[in-house]
Amino acid sequence: MINVAIVGASGFTGLELIKILINHPQFNITYVANSSGNTTVSQLHSCLDGVFDMDVKKANASQLAKVADIAFLALPHKASMSFAKELLDLNIKVIDLSADYRLELETYEKFYCPHEDKNNLKHSIYGLPEFYEDQIKNTKLVANPGCYPTATLLALLPFVPYLDQKANIFVDAKSGVSGAGKKLSDITAFVNTNENMFAYNAMKHRHSPEIDEKVFELTDIKVNVNFVPSLIPVTRGMLVSIYVTLEDICDAKKVLKDFYKDEEFVRIKENPVNIKDTSGTNFCDIFVEQNGNALFINSSIDNLLRGASSQAVVNANLMCGFEAGVGISKIAYVP
Repeated sequence: MINVAIVGASGFTGLELIKILINHPQFNITYVANSSGNTTVSQLHSCLDGVFDMDVKKANASQLAKVADIAFLALPHKASMSFAKELLDLNIKVIDLSADYRLELETYEKFYCPHEDKNNLKHSIYGLPEFYEDQIKNTKLVANPGCYPTATLLALLPFVPYLDQKANIFVDAKSGVSGAGKKLSDITAFVNTNENMFAYNAMKHRHSPEIDEKVFELTDIKVNVNFVPSLIPVTRGMLVSIYVTLEDICDAKKVLKDFYKDEEFVRIKENPVNIKDTSGTNFCDIFVEQNGNALFINSSIDNLLRGASSQAVVNANLMCGFEAGVGISKIAYVP
């Protein structure tokens, strides 16, 4: 058994990590922490009462390093990098669920803040397993992608070589409210989200440069994605619709099926996808339809699992020499 730590256990992704890891055949939770400590797992998450419990510590890198070999950091953007640096200096493997190690330095500092760990940033591996599996197996630091880039990149990347480079790429991404985290705000208040739907940060969301950057890294083709996220009145789930123009006409359905034929967590669908089919799972469902050179690509994931926690566990599996799907259920987790 490999001892693991969860730092940032108070949030939705922290809860999902615990739910997966308590049933994992190779990982043993030995350390759970948040910013304050002085509580227990079952007090933080009453759904785990009678299922799993242990003390929740105030996060401390040296204490963690005494009892764990690998750490999941479910911390906010900007807060994760300093703690990750301490852990890496103590030879602890890290899967970071924030954005702190996902981007090139210049891009990160433009859209977030000055970076405090430039050296480790240079060596981090982007944790999209379908594309970076070999690198993930040989790294100590994985930058776990978020939900929007995961759902978008998995849908878009198979078709990038066929695109008309002069035509616009539009991404319409709809997310459940849990994607905003537990912190209360006027935007995510029930009276604002119930029976409502609205776009935010249209065409200027900070995930746009992340998507552009990874497309270029993987294909050597520059794109400029027009990304529009919307909040929808559901707890969890994500639906992405992508509109592109082809330069080289292809059989889009065949391209998609061939591209992912060996991937256990990508399902190619014959009809437009929906969020209920992927809710509670690590699957990404993808559908494609074309009309001449016009292409519609449709993907769905669970924003808290494939867009965060279950993908993080897949990355941890690979880092520790296990098969990607160890401990990842093929049926829905209880939301």
